[in-house]
Amino acid sequence: MDLSVVLVICLALSFLCGVYLFSRRIGIPVGIFESCKYALTAFSVDMGFWGGSVLETLGICSQIKSLRILLPLGSFQTDWNLYIRDEHFGNVPVRIYEPKHPYTEPRRCVIYIHGGVGMFGTIRAYAAVCRRLALRSGTMVVNIGFRLGPEHPHPAQCDDCLSAVEHFLKEARNYGVDPNRIILAGDSSGATLAAVVCNNLVSRKHTPKIQAQLLIYPFLQSVDLTLPSYQQNPYAPILSRERGIRLAARFMTEEMVDFKGMMKNAHVPDEVAVKYRKWISADHIPDEFKVRGYVPTVPAPFSEKLYKISEVSFQPDNCPLLAEDDIVQQLPETFLLTCEYDILRDDGLLYKKRLEDNGVPVTWLHLKKGFHGIMFKIDLILFQYQEAEHAMKHIVDFIQRF
Repeated sequence: MDLSVVLVICLALSFLCGVYLFSRRIGIPVGIFESCKYALTAFSVDMGFWGGSVLETLGICSQIKSLRILLPLGSFQTDWNLYIRDEHFGNVPVRIYEPKHPYTEPRRCVIYIHGGVGMFGTIRAYAAVCRRLALRSGTMVVNIGFRLGPEHPHPAQCDDCLSAVEHFLKEARNYGVDPNRIILAGDSSGATLAAVVCNNLVSRKHTPKIQAQLLIYPFLQSVDLTLPSYQQNPYAPILSRERGIRLAARFMTEEMVDFKGMMKNAHVPDEVAVKYRKWISADHIPDEFKVRGYVPTVPAPFSEKLYKISEVSFQPDNCPLLAEDDIVQQLPETFLLTCEYDILRDDGLLYKKRLEDNGVPVTWLHLKKGFHGIMFKIDLILFQYQEAEHAMKHIVDFIQRF
C-alpha cells in the first residue's frame, strides 16, 4: 500500500478518535453530525488557548493578543443587504449595521455588547451575530467596541459601554431611531455589561428608558462558584470550569492565583456568603437542573489573598445579581437565554427568579443541548448548530415585539 494512503488513513482514524474522545468528554446527547461539530468546536478552542499559551511562554505574543487575532477569522465583515459603517460615540468606537430596506418611521435599534471576558472579544469577532440580528429582525444594530483588559483595567469596559449607550439614547433620532424602541443586548461578559448598564440607567431621569434587555448566557455573580452548573459542566465546550475561573482571575489581576481555591469559594468571606444567600444559593435552583449530579460542597478555608484579588467582583456594579431590590424592580422587560451545558447556566436561573420575584416580565429560553458561546460563529457551517438557529428565531421574535 502506498505510504501516502497509509498516512491519510492514519490521519483520518486519528481525527475520528479525537472526535470520539471529545464527544465523550463533552457528553452532550446529540446525533453523530452535531457531535462532530461539538468536538470540532471544543478542539479548535482548546488549540487556540494552547497555542496562545505556547506563544506567551516563548515571549512572542501574549495568549490574550493571540486570541484577539484568531477570533475574527471566518467572520465576514460585509453584507450586501446592510449598510455597515464604523463610527465613534464620543471616544468609544462602534460599528453600525443598518438594513437597506426603506422605512417610513423611526426604527428600533439593538445596542449589542460583545463577550470575551472583557479581554479578547472585538467588533470584528462578533460580526456574524450582529449581521444576523440586523438581517433577521430588520433592526439597526450597534456593536460597542469598548476598551479591553488587561491593558485597560476595570471599570474601563463598563465606563465605555455606559458612555456609548447614553450617547446613542440622546442622539437616536439623528440615526433614524426611535429612542423609545431601543433594546440593550449582550452575550457572556457582554451580557454582564448590558445588565450593569441597565442597572445604572434606571436612576437617570433625563435619559430615554431602555425598553428591554436581552441577555445571552450572562455571567452575573462570583459569590458561589460551586452551583450545580459549575459541578455538572467541568469540561463543557469553550468555557470549561477551570478555564472560566482562570480567565476571570486574569481579568482581575495579572498575578497567578489559586484557581482551585476559587473553585471551592475560598475567596468569599462568611459575611458575604451569608449576606447574599437569599439570592445566590443552590436551594433556589429547580430540582430538574440537579439531576445530572450535584453534591453540596463545603467551602475551602477562607483566603484573604483571593478575597483581595476578587473583592471588586462583589460589587453590584460588576455582578448584577447583587443589585438591591429597588434597582431590580425598575428594570425593563428581559429576554434571558441559558444553556444546559454551561457553567453559567445557574447564574441565569437565579437572575430569572430575582426578576420575576420583583415583577419584571421575563422571556426565558433554555437550550437543552446548548453550550456557552454556541451562537458565536452562527454564520459558519462547521460551527452552526440547530440549537443556535432555534435561539436566533426566538431572539428575533422578541426584538420584533418592540
